[in-house]
Amino acid sequence: MTVLATKIASAFKAACLDELDAPKPGNVHIFADGHRMTASEFLRSATAAASAISMPRARVGTRILTAVEATLAAVGANTNLGIILLCAPLAAAADADPPDLRTALAGVLESLDTEDANLVFRAIVQASPAGLGRVEKNDVFEPATVSLRQAMAEAAHRDRIAYQYVSTFEDIFGRGEPALEVALSRALQPSWATLEVYLGFLSAFPDSHVVRKHGAAAADEVRRNSLPFYTRLQSGETFAYLLPDLLAWDRSLKVRGLNPGTSADLTVATLFTHRLRNILPSTGNSD
Repeated sequence: MTVLATKIASAFKAACLDELDAPKPGNVHIFADGHRMTASEFLRSATAAASAISMPRARVGTRILTAVEATLAAVGANTNLGIILLCAPLAAAADADPPDLRTALAGVLESLDTEDANLVFRAIVQASPAGLGRVEKNDVFEPATVSLRQAMAEAAHRDRIAYQYVSTFEDIFGRGEPALEVALSRALQPSWATLEVYLGFLSAFPDSHVVRKHGAAAADEVRRNSLPFYTRLQSGETFAYLLPDLLAWDRSLKVRGLNPGTSADLTVATLFTHRLRNILPSTGNSD
């Protein structure tokens, strides 16, 4: 691996570990496992996928398929498909050693082609995410007939990860990263800054993973219930007071099988973006 690729791999793994350190209600973290998955499996998944995500000069589809296959070989389960789908284009943008990460990302997304789509379709089928079904257009079980970005555009109205591909990662650059910077400026512990980003996503829109598995009403209930926690965290409530209530809600979500996985994936992508900025040229490396 090149020096830059090694740095990108390290940034990816660190972002995954940072996300696990935060007590994210409904999701797997170091305070509690859930949904038949463990924090240890997510740690092994991050390690397994890091080299594939950061492959020098590799196309996005190759990064995604190789990372999914490495994860399945390491843990035998789909722990990180959404993370991989979000972080592979960011890694490809950083791989160009750009002065501006989002501008480079726009170029990466624009260059995605049918071969990328075929590779990603294979990755999705192998990962077999919960709620995966058949669709009339651009079905992942059929050969791709459009570019990956065009395929994502077809799903963008129902899947927040797909939406990132057509909006040049608007949720990451327009919501997640600014929220992280504000949280860190308040001298929060890194894990609490991560939690604030997660709750920011969770309270802003229904989690599409919950929608896919349990329907829009359940997802909106989770969104509404996250709002008081988001407000309490922003108000500066202490760890000792907030954590028991967070973990109680965490348990109630997991009992019902409600996993806001898309919000967690967006959080990892935000943390990854933040870390990539630290390894890229500082001049002009902002939007």
